[in-house]
Order: sequence, then C-alpha cells, then structure tokens
Amino acid sequence: MDYEITIIGGGPAGLSAAIYSARSLVKVALLEKGLCGGQAATTDLIENYPGFPEGISGMELMDMFLKQAERFGAEIITSAEVKSIKESDGGFILDLGERKITSSAVIYCAGRSSLKLDVKGEEEFFGRGVSYCATCDGALFRNKDVAVVGGGDSAIEEALFLTRFADSVTIIHRRDELRATKILQKRAFENPKISFELGAVLEEISGERFVESVKVKQLKSNLLKNINVNGVFIYIGYKPNSELLINMVELDDKGYIIADSNCSTSQSGIYAAGDIRKSDLKQVVTSVSDGAVAAISALKYLEILKGK
Repeated sequence: MDYEITIIGGGPAGLSAAIYSARSLVKVALLEKGLCGGQAATTDLIENYPGFPEGISGMELMDMFLKQAERFGAEIITSAEVKSIKESDGGFILDLGERKITSSAVIYCAGRSSLKLDVKGEEEFFGRGVSYCATCDGALFRNKDVAVVGGGDSAIEEALFLTRFADSVTIIHRRDELRATKILQKRAFENPKISFELGAVLEEISGERFVESVKVKQLKSNLLKNINVNGVFIYIGYKPNSELLINMVELDDKGYIIADSNCSTSQSGIYAAGDIRKSDLKQVVTSVSDGAVAAISALKYLEILKGK
C-alpha cells in the first residue's frame, strides 16, 4: 500500500487524526481538495475552544493544527479531490483523477457544505453579492447594507462579524425566535447595526450586475417587503459531504455517516470523524476528539491486518 492510513479532509477532525496517526510512526497522508482548516478556518473568532481564554481566530488555530501534524511527519496533500473509493485486496484504492493511491485504512473527515436557498437570484448573484462566508467576503461590504439569512449560531456569529464593516445588517429568519445560543442572541439584539425580519423568508434576490435588493415575505401575513441591500449571506444549514461513501457505509436519512463510539463505520477499515459523522454536537472540540479516536481505532486495525 502507498499509505497505511489516508485521511480525507483537512478540517479539525482530519488534522487531529493526522497528528495522532503520524505520531505513531505509520505512513500517513492527508488529502484536502482546498486549503486545510475546513469551515473552522473561516470562523473569525473561536471563543469556546479550551486553552484560549480570549478566543482565537479559526485560521490561526487551524494553522497550529497543521504545523503540528507536519511536525510529526504526516504528508499533507492539498488540491487533492478524491473521485472514488473502492475496496482492493487488503485495503482501498482512492482515485484522485490524475493518479490513484492505495491505503490500508481510511479516515473520512469530509465535513459538511452550506445548504442553498434555491431562490431566484441566488445562483445568478453568487460572487456578486451572494456569499456563504462572511469571514471570507465581509470586508468587501464596507459601508454597505447587507442581509444575513438564518437564525442559528453560524448566522448570528457572522452577522456580528459583518457589523465591523457594513453600515447595517438585517437578519432574516423563518421562525419567530432565533435558534442561536443566548449569549449570541444578546449580543445581536444589543447591536445597533443589526435589525431583524423574524417569521419571514427570503423570496428573491435582485439587482443588475450586483445585488441591489431582496424581497422578503412575512409567513403569517404573506406580506412582501423589499429591502435594499448590497450583499446576502446565507446560513440555513448544511448537508454532509458523504457522496463518496454511498452504498459503501451505512448512512442515516440525512446522509450523515453512522459510526460507533470508536468512529468505526459499517465497512471494516473505514472510519468517520467530525461533522460528517452522525452526532448531536458539531463543534471544533468534538471534531478534534473524533479525529483522535478514529486514528487510534485505525492504528488498532492495522495491527490486526499485520497479525499482531
């Protein structure tokens, strides 16, 4: 085999798995189709990760993870998108398009992707006012008006971040109450730049070359309202990136991988860690824990293969 353990996904779970695997002196590769860090790297401030009383930027924290994995000898391969995974004699074949690699065990940490609203104008104005990452694009909206769609932690965190740049932030949420944690709600309600359209849905995004306005419908009255904005940031949930493992491991009805407390899936030799795994809590700290558990489980599996 080219590698003893191959990790797919370079977010907190994948990097944690790389640290624990490589530290055990086995040949480890981490494959990431973009840049390492995952969604955590796009978070402006992580203030609930132990050891950082004042909080730390997601990018800085993930850079620490990456350097630690590299120090222990993990091979980090970026711009590597896995096209398919197939069983082979004693392991797995991973097709990367231009080449194929073999591995005795796989730790799958591919995470989740942002859901889309599928409303008129969303696709048309993507990159021209529509965004799914305030940390990435917020600075482009300095002294402008923006809307944030969603009411969970991600939406409110990003809305608060956007107030650093934007003149105003309108939060649009289909429920009458926000779902975010109380401390985030308190900060949002106390911020003079933030206003709310609760019990409402985004119907349409309009403009010429760039976003100029949105149409919002109140669910109880069906009244329509136009709001002038230059940007729309969408945070309505996520879908698991589990397509590669359909018909290979057991998934739940939403597509999340079902794995036991050892992060073992229904397929021997494949482990799942982080946001891709069916679990109630999805945080950096739980992803890090998953990565460590998956690595130890994979290492035990290698010992079985070697007959130890």
